[in-house]
Amino acid sequence: MLAEDIAVESFMYYWENRNKLESHSNVLAYILTVVKHKCLDYLRQQRVKEDYVEYEKNNATRKLNLRVTTLEACDPEEIFSKEVQEIVDHTLLKLPVETRDIFIRSRYHNQNHKDIAEDLNISTKTVEFHITKALSVLRVALKDYMSVWIFFGI
Repeated sequence: MLAEDIAVESFMYYWENRNKLESHSNVLAYILTVVKHKCLDYLRQQRVKEDYVEYEKNNATRKLNLRVTTLEACDPEEIFSKEVQEIVDHTLLKLPVETRDIFIRSRYHNQNHKDIAEDLNISTKTVEFHITKALSVLRVALKDYMSVWIFFGI
């Protein structure tokens, strides 16, 4: 069908431009030259289309490879840990100094309640109060992460 279209277009082109030709022109050679040029134009268009398709395919492959590499490099545990640690740090800064100090000694320095009480010259009940207070504030700050902890058994 394509060949028929090109042949018909070539004859139409000849017919529209026949008055511009010299009287001694070889009509058959002229029509064949027109056919040749129309075929070349079609093939060039096809090459451009295929080059574009190839370019898009390569571009899509590069994008896919980038996504795969990015996803492989992503460590959700690290991201999740950083987010949680940032929330904890920010929340601790909001606590009263004494509560924050007692909580840090207990959780980060692994001091027991008795040692903390002796160091700060307060009762163990006061230490327990401050730790409970800090934990309740942290529970509120980390409420969005509680369901994840329960789900994953953290």
